Amino acid sequence: MTKPRVLISDQMDPKAEQIFRERGCDVDVITGQTPEELGKIIGLYDGLAIRSSTKLTKELIDLATNLKVVGRAGIGVDNIDIPAASVKGIVVMNTPFGNSITTAEHAIALMFALARQLPEADASTQAGKWEKNRFMGVEVTGKTLGLIGAGNIGSIVASRALGLRMKVVAFDPFLTPERAVEMGVEKADLDTLLAKADFITLHTPLTDQTRNILSRENIAKCKPGVRIINCARGGLIDEEALKDALDSGHVGGAALDVFVKEPARESPLFGTPNFISTPHLGASTDEAQVNVAIQVAEQLSDYLLSGGVTNALNMPSLSAEEAPKLRPYMKLAQNLGSLVGQLAHDNLDKISIEVEGAAAQLNIKPITGAVLCGLMRRYTDTVNMVNAPFLAKERGLDVREVRHDREGVYHTLVRVTVATSQGDRSVAGTLFGADQPRLVEIFGIGIEAELEGNMLYIVNEDAPGFIGRIGTLLGEAGINIGTFHLGRREAGGEAVLLLSLDNPIPQDVLEKARKLPGVKTVTALAF
Repeated sequence: MTKPRVLISDQMDPKAEQIFRERGCDVDVITGQTPEELGKIIGLYDGLAIRSSTKLTKELIDLATNLKVVGRAGIGVDNIDIPAASVKGIVVMNTPFGNSITTAEHAIALMFALARQLPEADASTQAGKWEKNRFMGVEVTGKTLGLIGAGNIGSIVASRALGLRMKVVAFDPFLTPERAVEMGVEKADLDTLLAKADFITLHTPLTDQTRNILSRENIAKCKPGVRIINCARGGLIDEEALKDALDSGHVGGAALDVFVKEPARESPLFGTPNFISTPHLGASTDEAQVNVAIQVAEQLSDYLLSGGVTNALNMPSLSAEEAPKLRPYMKLAQNLGSLVGQLAHDNLDKISIEVEGAAAQLNIKPITGAVLCGLMRRYTDTVNMVNAPFLAKERGLDVREVRHDREGVYHTLVRVTVATSQGDRSVAGTLFGADQPRLVEIFGIGIEAELEGNMLYIVNEDAPGFIGRIGTLLGEAGINIGTFHLGRREAGGEAVLLLSLDNPIPQDVLEKARKLPGVKTVTALAF
C-alpha cells in the first residue's frame, strides 16, 4: 500500500511532522510558499495541514488533484474555501478545542490589565515618571463578571473568575438552569447582565444574532464604569460606540484582542485612554500551538489511513457501509433541526429525535448528530456533525433518541420535538423516492415542502384574501415566489404558509408582512 503524502505548508509545532511519520505517512514541511509556488506542488499530496497563512482558494483546490483532506490547526477556517473543497470531495477539518484554555486565560489577563491599568502604568514608569497617584485600580474580588456566551471557552472563564471570588452572570441562549447551577453562575437575560456587570467578557461566535451584540444602545445600558473584554470575534462590539463610551467615561476601560478588520492597522479606538489592544493573541501560547498541531496530525492521519472522521466541517461521521443509506436522512435531519432552531427562539433544554419505519432500522447517531448540527448552527460557527452532540451536552441540552419499529402513514419518518415555554413543538419529515427529503408536518399541521434556500414561514388566520395580500406584497417588493405550500388545522382556523423565495426577504418587507391583517407570526428562514 502506498503511503499517503501530507504537506505541512505553515509553521507548526514539530510534533505534527513526528506524528505523521510515526503513523505511516510521508510528510513534507514546505512553508512560506506563494500561491503560485504552492499551486505547482499541491497536486502531489493527499493531505494538507495548515494554520492561517495558507489561503486555500478555489484556484488552489482545482490544482489539488489528489487532495483528500485538509486540516486547520486551530478553529477559524476563513482561509479555506469550504464549498469549493466540498464540491471536490475534500474533507475539511479543524481543531476547535485545542486553544480553549489559552483563549480563556488571555481574557482573564486582559481583565487584570484593565483593572490595574497595567499598560499605561508600565509606559509611564518606563518614561521616567512616577505617577503612583494617577493609576488607581480596582479589585476584581467581589465584582460581577458578565459572561456573554457560556460555551466551551466561556465556561472556562467562568471557573477562573469564580476562583478569583467574583460573581458570574451569564447570558447564553443555550444555557439551561441546570447547567448554570453546575457552572456556579447566575443565568440572566442580556439586559440584566448589562445592568449588573462590573466587567463584561464576550465568548460567542459572530452570527447574525450576535453581530454588534454590544451595540451603542446596549453599551448605554451598561453600569457606568464597566470594563469590557473581547477575545472572541471582531464585530461583536460597535467599535465607534465603544470609542464614544470610553471618551465619555461611561465605559471605564476596554480590551480587545479581535477587531472588525484584521490585521487592525488602524482603529478609532487606538490611542484612546483606558483602551488595551493585542493582535489576536487568544491562541498564542506554546501549549495551544502544540495541542492544535498534535490534533490536526492525528485527525488527518486517522482519515488518510483508516477513514476515521473527526471535527469535519463538511462531512458526517460515517462508515463507508452506512454512508449511502444515511446521507439523505442526514440532510432531512439537519433541515428539521435547522427549522426548529430558527422557529423556536426559547432557551431549549430538551430535544427528542424520533425515527419510525425504515429509519428505525438505521444507525440513529448520525441522524441525531445532523439534527443537532442544524439546530445549533444558528448559534455557533464551529459546529459540525462530530462536535454538535458535544456542544449540546456542554450546554445542558437533554437529547432523547426514540425508535418506533411501527410504520405509520409514511414508510419512513424522522420527527424532531423541542420543549418550549409554549409547550412541545414538533416537526417531521420523510423521504420521497428514497433520497428526496420532504417536510410533512410543522407544529401539528400537515404540510408538504422541500426545505431549501430562502423561505418565508407565516402563521395566519385562515380567511379569504390572505394569499392574495401576501402575494401582492412580495410582488410589489420584486420578490419572486418559487414554491407555495399551505396547511391548516381546520377551515377558518389557524393556517401555515411556507414559501420558497428566489432571494432573501428584506427586513422592511418582513415588517410589512407582519402587519398584514390576520397574521400571527412571520419568520424568514434560510437553509
